[in-house]
Amino acid sequence: MRGSTPRGGEGLRSGRGGRLLAVRSRVRMDEDVLTTLKILIIGESGVGKSSLLLRFTDDTFDPELAATIGVDFKVKTISVDGNKAKLAIWDTAGQERFRTLTPSYYRGAQGVILVYDVTRRDTFVKLDNWLNELETYCTRNDIVNMLVGNKIDKENREVDRNEGLKFARKHSMLFIEASAKTCDGVQCAFEELVEKIIQTPGLWESENQNKGVKLTHREEGQGGGACGGYCSVL
Repeated sequence: MRGSTPRGGEGLRSGRGGRLLAVRSRVRMDEDVLTTLKILIIGESGVGKSSLLLRFTDDTFDPELAATIGVDFKVKTISVDGNKAKLAIWDTAGQERFRTLTPSYYRGAQGVILVYDVTRRDTFVKLDNWLNELETYCTRNDIVNMLVGNKIDKENREVDRNEGLKFARKHSMLFIEASAKTCDGVQCAFEELVEKIIQTPGLWESENQNKGVKLTHREEGQGGGACGGYCSVL
């Protein structure tokens, strides 16, 4: 029996050490992160907000995905131009009955993805309502907005790409068309949004003043955004 005790003790110490190593590893990963950003996904019910989020975070697509009730939330760390950013992405229900969540939902956000369905003109027409809500509840003046025309994999298009581009230009937004089903444009939308936020230091630098972070700039002469020119940076 006496011989078994040291082995148990060694196993315990080993387990403790393993946990400490895991904690240190997580700390090092967090130290590598330039900043944590709050990103919102808004738009009418059924435009594919949750599908875009799932495609981006988990690389999955569920055609039978149920409508969001209240707010969903996911975290993902990405690297853009050599800078790591941890994204806290908030996906909200588009139904009117959940609008009481709005003020807290918008508070402190640095980026917004506004989604419409290219096969449903009504979701495009109502974009102005979402921009009015954003202006009412957003706590930052320099928030970065990205307009996404989703479901381009479908044939029954009702909103032309140029209409989306014109709307985005009018409201100084980034713009891209995408498909959560085929993955087209999804990664690009988030990366381009994050790149623009990082290029706007006032949006995130105050949170990192005591961390001594250093922004890594893009190599000189490197053209285009993360999308290779697919997004329009306005």
